[in-house]
Amino acid sequence: MNITLITPAGHLAKNGNRTTALRWAKILTMLNHQVCVETTWDGKPTDLMVAIHAWRSAESARSYREEFPDRPLIILLSGTDIYKFQHTHPKVTLYSMKIANALACLHDEVRHSIPPQYRHKLHTIHQSALPLAGARRPSKRNFDICVVGNLREEKDPLRAAYAVRNLSNTSRLRVFHLGKAHTPDWAAKAKTEMARNNRYRWRGEVKAWEVRREFAKTRLMVLSSIMEGGANVISEAITAGVPVIASKIEGSIGLLGSDYAGYYEAGSTEDLRRKLLRVENEPKFLAHLSYQCEARKHLFTIEREKKEWSSLLGTINLETEYF
Repeated sequence: MNITLITPAGHLAKNGNRTTALRWAKILTMLNHQVCVETTWDGKPTDLMVAIHAWRSAESARSYREEFPDRPLIILLSGTDIYKFQHTHPKVTLYSMKIANALACLHDEVRHSIPPQYRHKLHTIHQSALPLAGARRPSKRNFDICVVGNLREEKDPLRAAYAVRNLSNTSRLRVFHLGKAHTPDWAAKAKTEMARNNRYRWRGEVKAWEVRREFAKTRLMVLSSIMEGGANVISEAITAGVPVIASKIEGSIGLLGSDYAGYYEAGSTEDLRRKLLRVENEPKFLAHLSYQCEARKHLFTIEREKKEWSSLLGTINLETEYF
């Protein structure tokens, strides 16, 4: 098929949406389809549209459906679609769900948070990641942890920094934060935190290879988001052999499992601090997190992602009705 893949993330963006779009384009090409990645639909004929974001890509999805009412449309539900926009902008977001032949999601818990009439359309696509080229070599002198994510409200980006503030001199914890500030205000907050907190360093927007280099050096990754549709950094960390401490939200539970031991209460600095100190001071606890993450690694292979896409495409080819 000729497939148009719509993503709201521009060509120069380094965020998760752009990363997902480029990886999916590669996978669909491997499945012998022709793929064109665009930020909006230009009206050119296409056999199938894949739109990332029910709300942000709503206009492209609506225009395509009106022009080609009998051709398949797949919409990826982002975290903000599921946990924000279907409530703040229900008319547009729910209409996108309605007109889609299939709804892609990135973790298995999404079914609990969308309207029942659309749950039969859901197909989980686990995001794959590549293992590190070499062995990990974390610092022995310090206990370094990383945060990988842009600075915006949904990410609660400074929670790990707050958690390591004013620790006793016996702690070796340090936080290295990789991610772009979405506003000047967030950049100012990160710089202010660095000035008052010698355990926190914000490195700003970085390239993919720099994230992988950080995974080779870190002991642990913290995902502090208050909403996630299925963070690709979790699959990247697990595939790299990096255990995770994550806020206890649906998007993390859907990837790490309901019995994962590394959750803390979202938004709680104190609970995160307790978890980080426990990881630092209890080697068996860190080893247990590593074991649990290793057990999830099979979910995030390129082979599995290809199979999930092949299955989804097979389904929509058989069933094109969307109402």
